[in-house]
Amino acid sequence: MPKKQCLKKEDKKSQYLTEEQAMWLIEILRAEARLTTFHEAFGPKMFSGMVWIKFVNNEDLFNDVLLQLQEGNQKCAEYIWLRHQVEFESKFDLKRLQSLLDSIPATMPSGELCLWLGNVIIPFILRIVPEGKKLLIKWLENKARSLELTEKADWPENGLQMAELYFVAKKPNELGLVTSGLWIPLKENIDCEEVSQLKTLVNNLQELVDLHRKYNCRLALSEFEKETTSTIVFRMLDRVLAPELIPKTLENIIQPYIMKHNLQREELLLRYIKDLLEQCSSRSASLFETSWEAKAMAVLGCMTDTDMIFDAVLQIMYGAVVPWSDAVEQLVRQHLEKNHPKVKLLQESYRLMEMKKLLRGYGIRNFDMFNDRNIMCLLKFILKQDLSSSLDDALKVVHAYMLTPVEVYFRHTTHLIRNNKTDECLSLLKSVPLKEVETTVMRLCTWAQLAIENHPDDPEWLKHLMPVAKTMLEIIKFLHRNQKDNTLQRGEIESILKKFETIANFQEYFERFISLKDCENPKMLLQLYDEQVQVYARTWTNSNSKKDGGHNGGSSTKVWISGEMKLYKLSLLFQNSEQDVVSELALRTLDDGSVEKTLMICSELYEDHKNNQTGQVLFRVAQKMCQMLEANVPMIIPTGMNMPAVIYELACQAVTICSTDLLLDCEELCKSTCAALDVYRQCLVDDYGFKTKVSSLETDKDPYDTWTFGDFFTEDGIVLDHVSVMPVMYEITNAFVPFSSDVKLHPLDCLCLPMSPDIEGQNSLKSIYTPITNLLQNLQEYSQLQLALQLTINSFGICHQHLISNTMNSELSRKGQGLKEVKDFVIDVGNMAFSIVQKIAQALLHKLFNCRVVDTDLALGYCLLLSKQIVFEKLWNIINDARQNFNKILAVAIVGAQLADLLQEEEQKQKFNALVVDAEWGLKLSKLGILFQSTFRDNLANKKECVLILVQNPNVDSKLIMQYCRAFGLNSDAALQLYIETLLLHGTNGHLGEGEPCDVKQSQTTLLEKAVEVMRLLNNKTDLVISLSGALHQMDPYNYEVIESTLKVIKLSNETTINYNLDQALSLLQHLYSYKRISPPGDFEHHFLQKHAIDLSPMAQSRLPFHLLFFENTQRFWNVISAELSEENFATLLLISKLMKVSLDTLYMKAVDHVLAKALKPKLLKLAKEGSVSAITKEISETMHNIQSYLLAITNPEWATACSHRVAQELPTGPNKIQALKFCLQMSENWLKATAPTDKAHQKAENTLNKLRIVYENSATENLLRIHNLNSPEYLRLIKLPAQLICLLYEHSSIEDRLKHPTARDYPDIHGAASELAEINNRDINNIRYALLEKYLCPPTFLDLDKKSPEIFNNVQEDLALMRAVYVLQIYPVDHSAKLLLAVATSSSSPFGGAQMTFAHRSRALQCLLHIADSETIASVSQRSISQIKYYLKCCIYLAEFEILNIPHTIESFQNSSKEGMIKGLWKNHNHEPRAVRLITELSLEYRVYDPQLWNGILQKLLAFNMTDYLSKVLEAVTAVLSLWQIPNFTRAWRSVILAPFLTASCPPSPKQLKDCYESFLLVIKCPVVPDLDLIGIAKQYVQLKLSAFALGCLLLIPSAEKKKQQIQGFLLSVDSVTLLQQVVDHMTTGEVAGYASKIKELALGSIADKKSYEMLIGSKYFPFLKQYMIDNNRVKELVNYLVNRSCLNEAISVVTDYLKHEGRPIKSNISLDYLKEFLDDQTE
Repeated sequence: MPKKQCLKKEDKKSQYLTEEQAMWLIEILRAEARLTTFHEAFGPKMFSGMVWIKFVNNEDLFNDVLLQLQEGNQKCAEYIWLRHQVEFESKFDLKRLQSLLDSIPATMPSGELCLWLGNVIIPFILRIVPEGKKLLIKWLENKARSLELTEKADWPENGLQMAELYFVAKKPNELGLVTSGLWIPLKENIDCEEVSQLKTLVNNLQELVDLHRKYNCRLALSEFEKETTSTIVFRMLDRVLAPELIPKTLENIIQPYIMKHNLQREELLLRYIKDLLEQCSSRSASLFETSWEAKAMAVLGCMTDTDMIFDAVLQIMYGAVVPWSDAVEQLVRQHLEKNHPKVKLLQESYRLMEMKKLLRGYGIRNFDMFNDRNIMCLLKFILKQDLSSSLDDALKVVHAYMLTPVEVYFRHTTHLIRNNKTDECLSLLKSVPLKEVETTVMRLCTWAQLAIENHPDDPEWLKHLMPVAKTMLEIIKFLHRNQKDNTLQRGEIESILKKFETIANFQEYFERFISLKDCENPKMLLQLYDEQVQVYARTWTNSNSKKDGGHNGGSSTKVWISGEMKLYKLSLLFQNSEQDVVSELALRTLDDGSVEKTLMICSELYEDHKNNQTGQVLFRVAQKMCQMLEANVPMIIPTGMNMPAVIYELACQAVTICSTDLLLDCEELCKSTCAALDVYRQCLVDDYGFKTKVSSLETDKDPYDTWTFGDFFTEDGIVLDHVSVMPVMYEITNAFVPFSSDVKLHPLDCLCLPMSPDIEGQNSLKSIYTPITNLLQNLQEYSQLQLALQLTINSFGICHQHLISNTMNSELSRKGQGLKEVKDFVIDVGNMAFSIVQKIAQALLHKLFNCRVVDTDLALGYCLLLSKQIVFEKLWNIINDARQNFNKILAVAIVGAQLADLLQEEEQKQKFNALVVDAEWGLKLSKLGILFQSTFRDNLANKKECVLILVQNPNVDSKLIMQYCRAFGLNSDAALQLYIETLLLHGTNGHLGEGEPCDVKQSQTTLLEKAVEVMRLLNNKTDLVISLSGALHQMDPYNYEVIESTLKVIKLSNETTINYNLDQALSLLQHLYSYKRISPPGDFEHHFLQKHAIDLSPMAQSRLPFHLLFFENTQRFWNVISAELSEENFATLLLISKLMKVSLDTLYMKAVDHVLAKALKPKLLKLAKEGSVSAITKEISETMHNIQSYLLAITNPEWATACSHRVAQELPTGPNKIQALKFCLQMSENWLKATAPTDKAHQKAENTLNKLRIVYENSATENLLRIHNLNSPEYLRLIKLPAQLICLLYEHSSIEDRLKHPTARDYPDIHGAASELAEINNRDINNIRYALLEKYLCPPTFLDLDKKSPEIFNNVQEDLALMRAVYVLQIYPVDHSAKLLLAVATSSSSPFGGAQMTFAHRSRALQCLLHIADSETIASVSQRSISQIKYYLKCCIYLAEFEILNIPHTIESFQNSSKEGMIKGLWKNHNHEPRAVRLITELSLEYRVYDPQLWNGILQKLLAFNMTDYLSKVLEAVTAVLSLWQIPNFTRAWRSVILAPFLTASCPPSPKQLKDCYESFLLVIKCPVVPDLDLIGIAKQYVQLKLSAFALGCLLLIPSAEKKKQQIQGFLLSVDSVTLLQQVVDHMTTGEVAGYASKIKELALGSIADKKSYEMLIGSKYFPFLKQYMIDNNRVKELVNYLVNRSCLNEAISVVTDYLKHEGRPIKSNISLDYLKEFLDDQTE
């Protein structure tokens, strides 16, 4: 009522109210506005008198906003803030800002909060209290981080949304007023630490979102901030639990991340393996966790760089648990077999790992393997374990550390010595090199001496010392035997040996432990000798049996030593002669039947004392043994001992050292015992203690016997019975050498029968007749003819010798009657012997020639026993019966020839000699597998044909061929030439031996050596060279060995008949040997082989054809080489080409083409498939370098240029192509430099260079645009116009985006691209940038007064030119840019081109200055404060407007003039101009001129000029001025701006029209005079545009509750609720509509619920809204019942689950249909 009464007083004549009326009207309007706010904020239910009075009288509603926020009523707070924001501006400060931020609850949903903060609060704060920006940023950062805990479901997107609010919120200058354009943040505020931290947080959250969504790698923000891009890749790999999934995960998920961040994949994977190793090494080793090994090897399998693969293998080796798993072992061994420089390092590491493995076996872990001080302790520990492998392990450690093994040997041998392991000790020393043995033994000697010298008297300790000296004695003996070269050291060893021998003997025989000093004390030794003699005297009286019994009954652990041995050893110690003692002991022991002791004494005596006395002792012992064997005296003979051999050996030893008086007796004893031994060898072996095979005491075999009788005739006869034979034989022996111990012989007397004197009246020979006859008969019966012959001749010889020796004096022979009887006896024996010899000789010849090996000397002897006629007849019969038995024929022929020579039968001799030659060659050739039967004893022609067969045998040599030729008189040169050709050209497998095949093929080197040796034997080599040269062209071109051998033979012949270079051919072969072919044989090779009838050799797969490279034309050469070109083989092919003197330029060009096609292009194609076109890998760089090296080697510059250009053309667009083009330019420049200006080629080179430079610039430009993602068609069209292209780049849309949204990513680097473009195209980038700055900062001034775009003068964020200018200036140093801009702002003319400066230009320059420079820099450069610069900018902005209006003003006049007068003057003179009216409005707002009459006119003019958008901003700005609410045009203006969008909108509205309609709805809410608006009419306008949500929002603002309810109900019935809900979600969730969106949404959902139209929302994105609405309104049962009836179980379960969470009740894991029914029943109850 008061309002209407006041308005009724207004008539048409009176334009103004009285002051009092105006005041009342203002109060009424204010109260009405407050009532509207209260009604919409709190609702009619909260209205009461007290509450209303308090609310309407509240001068500061900011506290109500804080209260509502604290209570969580965000919608109410938003509404109050929206309607009264202009009232808060005057009192808002940092304290209120802190209160506002603190009032926001932590539980407030971030989605709605972000909308309100970004669109409302943040622009307000930045405009009103810009100094509170740091406080706001800090709060936003903390709030964003806290969302990770409070809103986990939407993390990290909600955190990112919150963090980037500061950067994406509306800017204060978006208000659209000139005064708002003066809000320019200072540089130091833009780049402050808080902003930087917030940017970092935004970037981190952006990366975190990508990790969560794109790469499925969930990390906490705190974890992510500690990571780098590399470690994030590690975390991705960590999350792959199964190693077999790593390759797939790496390709599909991790590889895109690596490419995005330009990481080096190979280095990254290697670092991951190292990181994995470090992580696992920090864990407890006892866990034996080896899962990382499988993962590391899986990662290794994804690597391709060989060097890094080896590094990774090393890392796996270092970290693998010892002992290694099979997989690790296989991995290491696999890489050890590869050919790589790092294999040695791998081997060294493998050796160390083997050491670790070895130490693990001894329980040693974490041993410092690089500390040499610990190695000796380690060796001691290993050896101390005394395991079977301890020595080998210790040696492995020594070899691993390259130490001397002497220490190991020394310590191990000392251990063996202490444990009395002499044999093991000696075995060890035998396996050690001599030098190390010497060092070890000398150390052992020192150790042993110290041990003996310093031993205590403890008996236990003395037991341990016993093996020391004994073993040391054996060790020193071993060293002494092997020490031959160093005489000085040998003498020292002998001295030590004597000492230890003395000590050992004392310990062993006398159990006395003496030191080295004591053993040299004569008194102590004499005392010991006396004691032993007494002991010996006492014990010798006892019988041997008793001694033996006592010994046998003693302890088995102690070796019993006889008194004799002690006495013997003591004699040795005194160095006295023990001859007498030993002799007596030997005979005594033999009398006792102890053969073994006797032989031992005799053996030692013979070894130590080789003199006459020893010889006599040995002779006596041998005689005694023969007598005992004849008499069958019992003896203790060791098992297996050969007594006849022992006796024979004793006799032989005796004959070598006996005196001259005993020599004949010893000799006769040797012959007799030897005969006995021969008979014994043919005896049957049984268990009588005999052995058929002779085994001497000291040696295994008599060398003399081996040399003399080894391969000679051995008769096959019946085995004799030794029981019946041997006693007879020894009876004969004793008869020949009788034993007499009592007879004393005079000098020259003999005991043997042949030399013994005859005794008067006795026939000494009769005693031997009977045993000889019996034995001879026995031998003949057993077919032992040789023995019978030997016995016959030997017996007759002895008888004859006895007769002769006694009848040498004729006088004596006539006097003695007894001698006649002896003579008759000898004659009878001789006759009998002759007949026996004839008979036996023929039988032995038959046996002899039937042996496999014929003893020709023996056969000749037997032949000489027969008559001439009989023997020759016998020999030819044997030859004729022999057939082709060449061995037998040869043997008989040889015997016959020798016999004929002896008998002087020349004819027989020639026949036999010819037969010998044929038999010898038959035998030789048959062994070589050559049949000689056809030529045996045949003519010369057949023997000549045999040469061809002979040379083909691989076992034939030149000597044999020449022998064959000489033997049969053939031409040796022809045979040798044939042999050489066979060796070189037909070196195939032959036969060896008796026709057996030879499986081993002779090497070509061996064949060549043979051929060279044979060639030297030729008298004429010309025919050989001609033959080999002809054969060379027909050889297998892949058989280098045969070709090389042939060429070498030709070269060594020194013949000059050949027409090619032998050295060149041989050098070519050497290169071909080292080359392995990589391509299969081509068609031209097959044609060559077919032409020459050569089969394709398997070697053709790995070798190049020699003939095509050497003998054929150049084209054939290139056909072969071209197919073989590769980066690995090029060095060898280059050497071959140089050797063959072909064009190397051609080779280099072919190499370039090959590497390009086979290596470079496939690699680039692979990168292109992977999406890494711009990447330059290590492999590609190496390949490009190889290609360039080939091009640089081409001597023809024109060819090099053309080839390099061809390479560049073949490459796809990318950095490699640019590099190739740049190199091509270099080649072209080299070509130009290589030609003189007068040459014709100079102009051609220059033209080529110019063309190539253009191609390079265009390609480089295109590649640069592609790299920077600027390769759009509009830019590609300007490639040939680089200056225009650079200018166009600076107009790229990203420049505007990066200033408006600084937290966005992936902006192209325009500065970098422009600089590189200028460099590529040789343009001055600074000139271009200065031209752009002039264009952006100093545009032409438009004097059109009707122009409606003044924003170009005052709004940087909306002025693209100014944003581009700011971006251009960022490339320069700040002080340089500041000086440049100040020059524009203060000069009268432009520093760029001299144009006249206007205030518009100055204002633009100053705005840029404030954007790019901080306060300190501006003050330093301009010598003015920042406030002065800002004031100067404001003046320039207004003066620019005056300048456009042609109103002259200067800075001084503007500053000094009255602003109100200026405004009214402008209004008076220029109110008809829209720009002037806008300027008046801006000045009035700036200088607070609020004259109602003036403003009534301003509003009227703004309406008249249809400046609706600007008017809406002005109305919002003057809402805080209550005095202007009363003016008539105020309400009218509000109505006009609200309804303006509907005048031009159409259905459906366009996006801009939709935006305008939204802005109109905001104005409805903000309007202070809402009751004066036709809300129903506005709602109808929205309905016409089918914007039902906005229409319903207008209806919600109707003040009358009944009318509002009626209108809303009717409206809801007439519209689609789902459409209504959709429009709310799509158009009204901006945070600016102050809770109306939620009200409209609830009405729409309520309508749907009332209508039960649930099916429209089931499965849609709006169903969660419906679910939440039903839960909040306790209508869950309705919805669940509906869903169950419609079988929508999943949705029903979701509703029930959310409801139970809301109620705080437990939730079942599996909700079934029965449970849903139970739930519905519970809700009913």
